[in-house]
Amino acid sequence: MPCHVLVVDDDPVQRRLAEAAISKGGYRTVCAEGGEAALGVLEGPEGGGISALVLDLMMPEVDGLQVLSRLRARGIDIPVIVQTARGSIDAAVQAMRAGAFDFVVKPAAPERLLAALANALKYAELKTGATTGAARRGRVPTRGFDGVVTGSPAMERVLTLARKAASSTIPIMIEGESGVGKEVIARAIQGMGARADKPFVTVNCGAIPENLVESILFGHEKGSFTGASEKHVGKFVEADGGTLFLDEIGDLPLDVQVKLLRAVQDGEVDPVGARATVKVDIRLISATHRDLMRQVGEGRFREDLYYRLNVFPITIPPLRERREDIARLVRHFIARAGSASAGTRVRDVSARALAMLEAYNWPGNIRQLENAIFRAVVLAEGDVLTEDEFPQIGGQTRRVGPDAREEPAAFAGGGRHENAVPMPHFALPDEPEGVLRALDERGDVRALADVEGEMIRLAIDHYNGQMSEVARRLGIGRSTLYRKLKEMGIDPERQRGERLAF
Repeated sequence: MPCHVLVVDDDPVQRRLAEAAISKGGYRTVCAEGGEAALGVLEGPEGGGISALVLDLMMPEVDGLQVLSRLRARGIDIPVIVQTARGSIDAAVQAMRAGAFDFVVKPAAPERLLAALANALKYAELKTGATTGAARRGRVPTRGFDGVVTGSPAMERVLTLARKAASSTIPIMIEGESGVGKEVIARAIQGMGARADKPFVTVNCGAIPENLVESILFGHEKGSFTGASEKHVGKFVEADGGTLFLDEIGDLPLDVQVKLLRAVQDGEVDPVGARATVKVDIRLISATHRDLMRQVGEGRFREDLYYRLNVFPITIPPLRERREDIARLVRHFIARAGSASAGTRVRDVSARALAMLEAYNWPGNIRQLENAIFRAVVLAEGDVLTEDEFPQIGGQTRRVGPDAREEPAAFAGGGRHENAVPMPHFALPDEPEGVLRALDERGDVRALADVEGEMIRLAIDHYNGQMSEVARRLGIGRSTLYRKLKEMGIDPERQRGERLAF
């Protein structure tokens, strides 16, 4: 059965070219003329059949980067190939950081696009196989903490707390940045507790449309609202007797928080449209990457609910604070990829590539590292991963400056990670025209709005008022550019006139 590929581009010509190339490769295509339309397809009835996404970066209203962000927030995990113009490679790199698998430069040769698509689909198959296949063969323990890959003191402290939490039934709050492994710890806690053989039900509160949160959590009766064609029991009832894991709890609407408080306090839920409450017996584990105490102060999270959920807090440190885990995790993911696909030849990683990975800050934490390893395994030519398989990482860990060499920052000067992330270049007032100043005359950092306005004016001058090119080079949509011009009171025609007169 051929794979379905969603092609997203606001330019009908480019859309047809991509559609024709992909169709010749034996894939079926679905087209969308913008970011909002693409999200509608992915969340609609056709969404489950989409295997990959070919996405233009520069689009009005909802651009490609916004689409990537919203896919991640809604838990939609399909490989994405971004298309970009020759002058916006920086935007493509940014898209890779945001989770895109690969990028092609428009107009892309059909062979290049099909090769990228084939690799993306192989990557998706590899990831799925590593998860389901490993679990099927018992490689992912469903009980206890044996499956937590770590050796760092910071994580050992987390595991000590988690083991203590597992012996009780009190509510647990797991805090940490996105991708640090909050669900892994939650499953380990459940696996060591008295409910190990009971259901473990997960809910990503940030990925549920706001109008469906109550129904998904607490259930609904048939006919209770438009579209409720049958009865739905809800996640609380599904987890009855077991553990309910509420991820991104800070994203719950305030009105749903009231019902959640009652469920936690009284052990009962009110399904939408039901005449009676339903008793439930659950172990509740919540997780968030937000500062809930700050949200309480801002009135966006109920204080009474916060103290009900935050009985036993556990904070997981980001990967950049436990770099000694990176080597273990890299080899763990390589082994998982190898067990998932008989065609995978990769067995190890080179010392230089590993040092480069250890030097990187990993803003997406373990989830980003896992994706980077699976992508590298797909692209690797040999049986050892090298720096060449991590272009999106290598470009961000190389040193800059006149004495820079083409090698990872970890090797430059013998440093470990202090110089791994390039420091920003601060332009001084006496630098040549065309360089933005980061500091004012007093040596203080200038306001972001001032720097942004100056950058827009510089781009208008540099590209002679060609607004499409200005928007493309700045990496924003044309509608966004015109909105910023209006907000900042910039008249591009007047500015061009003043420059020419000068």
